[in-house]
Amino acid sequence: MRTIYAFLLGIIMVFAIGCEKEKKVSNQLETNIEELLSKMTLEEKIGQLNLRGTSSRAKTLSEELKQKVREGKVGALLNVMNKEYVDELQRIAVEESPNKIPLIFSRDVIHGFKTIFPIPLGMAASWDEEVVKNSSRVAAIEASSYGIRWTFAPMLDIAKDARWGRIAESPGEDPYLASQLARAYVEGFQGDSLSDPTSLIACAKHFIGYGAAIGGRDYNTAIISKEQLHNTYLPPFESAFKAGAQTVMTSFNEVNGIPASGDKELLTNILRKQLKFDGFVVSDWNSVTEMIAHGYAEDEKQAAEKAINAGLNMEMTSKSYEDNAKELLKENKLSMNQIDNMVRDILRVKFRMGLFKTPYRNKNKDVEIYSSKHLELAKEAAIKSSVLLKNKNNVLPLNKKAKVLIVGPLANKPREQLGTWTFDGDKKYTITPVASFEKNNANFEFIEGLTYSRDTNKKYFKEVLSKASKADIVLFIGGEEAILSGEAHSRANINLPGAQEKLIGELAKIKKPVGVTIMAGRPITLQNIKNKVDAILMTWHPGTMGGDAIYDILFGVKEPKGRLPVTWPKVAGQLPLYYNHKNTGRPASPKEYVHIDSIPIGAWQSSLGNTSHYLDAGYEPEYPFGFGLGYTSFEYSNFKLSTTSLTEDNTIIASIDITNIGERTGEELVQLYIQDVAGNITRPVKELIGYKRISLKSKEKQKVTFEITVDDLKYYNNQLKYGVEKGKFNIWIGANSASKVKEEFVYE
Repeated sequence: MRTIYAFLLGIIMVFAIGCEKEKKVSNQLETNIEELLSKMTLEEKIGQLNLRGTSSRAKTLSEELKQKVREGKVGALLNVMNKEYVDELQRIAVEESPNKIPLIFSRDVIHGFKTIFPIPLGMAASWDEEVVKNSSRVAAIEASSYGIRWTFAPMLDIAKDARWGRIAESPGEDPYLASQLARAYVEGFQGDSLSDPTSLIACAKHFIGYGAAIGGRDYNTAIISKEQLHNTYLPPFESAFKAGAQTVMTSFNEVNGIPASGDKELLTNILRKQLKFDGFVVSDWNSVTEMIAHGYAEDEKQAAEKAINAGLNMEMTSKSYEDNAKELLKENKLSMNQIDNMVRDILRVKFRMGLFKTPYRNKNKDVEIYSSKHLELAKEAAIKSSVLLKNKNNVLPLNKKAKVLIVGPLANKPREQLGTWTFDGDKKYTITPVASFEKNNANFEFIEGLTYSRDTNKKYFKEVLSKASKADIVLFIGGEEAILSGEAHSRANINLPGAQEKLIGELAKIKKPVGVTIMAGRPITLQNIKNKVDAILMTWHPGTMGGDAIYDILFGVKEPKGRLPVTWPKVAGQLPLYYNHKNTGRPASPKEYVHIDSIPIGAWQSSLGNTSHYLDAGYEPEYPFGFGLGYTSFEYSNFKLSTTSLTEDNTIIASIDITNIGERTGEELVQLYIQDVAGNITRPVKELIGYKRISLKSKEKQKVTFEITVDDLKYYNNQLKYGVEKGKFNIWIGANSASKVKEEFVYE
């Protein structure tokens, strides 16, 4: 007993010593901030609130910018990509400015810097936190070698509408999955220590509700109830803050009538007080002055007033703070205490980054850009992100002796397969599918057929069909050019653009197996081609190593491991579409669904089917959230709960046996969903609360278990009370959100 007591006492003492050290560091940090703040003029304080920049293609460094830095009128810079310019501007800041305050250099490093990984929506399809963490760590190592220490990532906007161009940057539609990935992104970008020269400060964006824009139209209005905000849109941000994210970016959109950059409820009450965020908030590009166009501010002066009063620390590119803060202070529309607090937040992050001790990039350490390790991680990410949607008669994997015809506008486009937000990726290093087939001496021939994704010219169709008739299998590699997704690139029609569907249709007529590989920044509607082809592989925009990843998947060297992070629609008219919807008072069902073609001519006027559905598109998606095939099959059986009664004092262990009934070793992503059957407010039909990846050999069986606690059931009601009511819950374990394997329990 004494031994145990001594052991416990030792743990307590170690914890206490650690807390004391942390307290001393924090106290010293605040002392340093106050000492510096006391020396600063008002002009310098306002200067810290300014994020200025240049074009990354700039050939010269302007004297005007250097002078502003010299006068202490810039807090951070973006898009300065010339290393010599970075070094010179930082030298001016720490040697010539009044208080020697270092700059933070920033850049949009979204899914890789030089080595490009799959787009974030693709990374979400991996359902793999380690893959996400590795991708952001590689990005941080490469970008910091250029002096970049701040990235405007991760984007944590829950997205339920594939028409929205920025769904490409999203973690998908589910708050639980997004929260797991948010933590991984922040840990990867920021590393083990913020003061490490390779640490890249994360910026959780966009705060908040950008993905809820009406109609999937970028920059548009969002209407979000209190409970939706707290249950759906805030959790990924809260996860990022718990992981230590130091900055937040406001969104372009308005939420419930107030632009996010001027919303005090969001930026002060929720962000600072509720979520305890202690870093700083930066606007999106010109989003402060865009409040004028929103109709929320009369002019730039009022825009500055509203943004500062809301709690926005740093203004990106626009100059409303710089031009109006002093006058607003004189008019008592702002207080000096407000300005000081805003500057404190920025200085706190700069001290944490170690910039006052080590302001310069590490010139003595050569970072191997596109290193073999980085490329291998990018390839692994592309494999784990790729989702096999269809594989009729096991067309895939291919026989290496098969004669393959590769067709399509994205089969050999090194720039396009990198995807959106890849300013610094070099297409010379990109491995395309055609390049990989060549490198591996595959038995293939290549003809584009269409020269780019929107091409409507059919002049090469005859030649394509002639070659296809002599092949054993045709691989069509198409989708969207990179420019068709990302910011300001929303689409109303999300079919394959150009004449791609027509070419696929013609290929299908020659009665040879046809496999389609899609590179795109969003789900693509497949109704016009799905039944004409034998296999469909979604690789998103897979990045630098996409070609090698696709080759390995197609020939079975690796199996596709991705699962959908978003519900895949049949047609754009179903959008927004998401698995965790509400049931309605008249939920749709197979028994009651009425298709438009089955309505008799001259039918008596009635409420056809009396349920919530579209007459022409039904109520089910093309593919459910969490869906994805591999190269083997799994059987789920023997689903059991350790108890059917959950209380505050116990847990439920849910278990299920999973057997690989195929002929190959394979991986399965086992997913756990619950439903609160009746609550104080209506609850979703299903909610993801856990997942596990397992690998099984042929005929191997494994028991998979999940622990369920009361915390897994809690939610915010419309009074913002967090908790759960007693009652019945449904629980599912399966391969995707459409799983029918169900049990139930009661919370007492």
